[in-house]
Amino acid sequence: MPFSEISAKTLFFRILSIGITPEMPFIEARRTRLLNLLAIPWIPGLIFFAITNAFQERYLLSFLNCLNVACSVGTLMLTWKQRYLSARLFIIISGIIIYTVTAVIYRNGAEYFLLNILIVTVLVYDNKWLILTLSTIMILAFLAVRFEWFAFIPAHPVPQQRIIANVTWGLAFIIMALSYFKRVHDDYEHEKETQRQALVALNRDKEKLFSIIAHDIRGPLATLEMLLDMFRKGEYPEEEMKDAADELYQKVNRLAGTMDNMLRWSMGQMKGIRVQPVHASLASLNEEILILFENALREKEILLHVEVPADCWVYADRDQVSVILRNLISNAVKFSYPGGEVRISALTVEGQVNFRVQDNGTGIVSDKIPQLFSFKSSPGYGTKGERGSGLGLLLCQEFTIQNKGQLHVQSIPGQGTQFTLTLPAGKPALVKIDS
Repeated sequence: MPFSEISAKTLFFRILSIGITPEMPFIEARRTRLLNLLAIPWIPGLIFFAITNAFQERYLLSFLNCLNVACSVGTLMLTWKQRYLSARLFIIISGIIIYTVTAVIYRNGAEYFLLNILIVTVLVYDNKWLILTLSTIMILAFLAVRFEWFAFIPAHPVPQQRIIANVTWGLAFIIMALSYFKRVHDDYEHEKETQRQALVALNRDKEKLFSIIAHDIRGPLATLEMLLDMFRKGEYPEEEMKDAADELYQKVNRLAGTMDNMLRWSMGQMKGIRVQPVHASLASLNEEILILFENALREKEILLHVEVPADCWVYADRDQVSVILRNLISNAVKFSYPGGEVRISALTVEGQVNFRVQDNGTGIVSDKIPQLFSFKSSPGYGTKGERGSGLGLLLCQEFTIQNKGQLHVQSIPGQGTQFTLTLPAGKPALVKIDS
């Protein structure tokens, strides 16, 4: 397809979309586009006929053509200013008056354009009384012209060929308008079906999520309840209770992380989370997160290498970045073998910060990598039986996208995994020193 044809179609579609905003309801956007379709295509033809009628001494008809152009342009201006109701009423009322007067005086077939306005009125309004009133006026006007209730003999009648052309265009627009709204109805039904399927999938994912969460909550709480009950009754020695407390702490700590992920994800689904980007030190965030994993690192005897420069800053929501780092580091520790290594590094390149978490643990099978950031992935078990909910990486992906970043994963089974988080670079905060 030639470039000029593509450009012409793109330009025409953009003109038809005047006044339409992204947050506009589906049906209202289509109605506004239909209204623009009623106003825009006729402008060049009306200008041509205004000039032609002026040369052929049909000065009144030329004036009515110019008035019609002005009303079409006025409608577009009202739509552009998002005064949709005023635009609809303006073009409908002005069209009724102009086409009725034109058809009565010149018998040029303009009454068929009244049928166009009638169709548009029914399609763009929901108020039945308004539709009934305007439809009655247009039907009476059409009958008045067709049955010659008013007799006018123009000094310069319109040629027969132009009358045929006007009638043809009037009837063609009816087909165009009905076809357009038929397609709108099909698109709307398709969108409803897509939303229905998405809702079914979401409900299925939520059922899976809560079944996993319920399992993860039940285990640690049951263990805690049993140990406390035995300790309260004196059935569990204090020395053994101290030893069990470490293991119980690990379970409850993992449970707290799972619950935090679930609550944050739930808030995001309910549109309760708002991104508030700030200039944040990645080194400081990383240090705060690593404190949470001191016991797990020590228990597995994992060697930790950290290379995050002090001048490495990101521009993102600090809390959300904290959640991302916590989940990435948690996975690295969870799937590392005892005595393994975890490397954390960061580098600023061309306005972007690349934060990497690499381990030499179990790795991920290539077939499962595309499913990591969805509910399709099954929760895995760590090298010491640690179990996740499968929600952490999904949350990481959502927060990364919200902060205009990217999250990539590379993994070789049996050799380890590397997650790379890319976020917009930030600027170091200026520290004020009191003199």
